[in-house]
Amino acid sequence: MPGHLALGLPAVRRGRVAGWLDKTAGMAWGALGRSTSEASSAISGMVGAHWGPARDAAFQKAIDEAAGHFNRCARCATHVCGSCWNPAQGLCLNCAPDTAAEVAAARQRGLNDMASHRAYEAGEARGAAAEVEQPQQLVCPQCRAETHGARFCPSCGHRLAAPDSCGSCRAELPPGAVFCPGCGTHR
Repeated sequence: MPGHLALGLPAVRRGRVAGWLDKTAGMAWGALGRSTSEASSAISGMVGAHWGPARDAAFQKAIDEAAGHFNRCARCATHVCGSCWNPAQGLCLNCAPDTAAEVAAARQRGLNDMASHRAYEAGEARGAAAEVEQPQQLVCPQCRAETHGARFCPSCGHRLAAPDSCGSCRAELPPGAVFCPGCGTHR
């Protein structure tokens, strides 16, 4: 999490640091075109000469100084910076979110939910009028343009919709028919 620091680390042992540095520096050293064994011997010399109890003491001092800039949450035991701290509650913002911010967020969620609900209802109303029984061509067989279920292709004007049917007997009407060939009803 940004702004968080794990404090109270145990003292770093010389062998652990050397092993970690051997791996990490070896990869970086290799990327620069040098051999891993050169990096390993350089790291081992550096660790042996300069790191040990003095380094551990300096590291602990740095941790102690940094601790003054962080707060420890009594609930989750995480150390957080000042911007992640709720001073009124004495807890981190994950455990005790700011009430005013939560109210504003809830208000916005309510607004979004209501707008979404109203849009859904508007879609339902439009859907009630949609033709769902009649097959629709979604691609024009003549020019391959998308038709979005239209009766005629918006690109070339080709008739797309299934043939009309008679209102009385539901027989298929040929294009341009004025009377139904099945029952004679005027169209």
